[in-house]
Amino acid sequence: MNISLITVGKVKERYLRDAIEEYAKRLSRYCRLEIIEVPDEKIPENASEKEEQIIKEKEGDLILKYIKDNMFVITMEIQGKQPSSEELAAQIKDLGVRGESNLAFVIGGSLGLAKSVQQRSDYKMSFSRMTFPHQLFRVMLLEQIYRAFRIINGEPYHK
Repeated sequence: MNISLITVGKVKERYLRDAIEEYAKRLSRYCRLEIIEVPDEKIPENASEKEEQIIKEKEGDLILKYIKDNMFVITMEIQGKQPSSEELAAQIKDLGVRGESNLAFVIGGSLGLAKSVQQRSDYKMSFSRMTFPHQLFRVMLLEQIYRAFRIINGEPYHK
């Protein structure tokens, strides 16, 4: 299975980059992982709604350049469904059985995702109604993808 993690912005903190590298290494047993970082747009202080919309659209255009027609796209959105780890594992397994071998997980910028990206989404997923730092969230998402593959393969993993 091929998994692309498409994100807005770069991870600056070394400890988070180390965690991302660790999960990428662990995932290499189960899938081909590609992490794509698109540049984030600068948000002016006191930006108007219109300015924020333009920023989201620019970031959305960059994200869509990396989404291929044959990808099953999972966008991370606060209003998305909140599956358990076991449900996510079952969904990934089901996608593989159906021949959907190219998955893209998309994490937007600090303003969220452009409508164009939301419309391209095949499944909207959320970990919580809370907001998390985008850089930390990458680690959390990779951990859950890793956990899903461990569950799929019947391997032990902490509950």
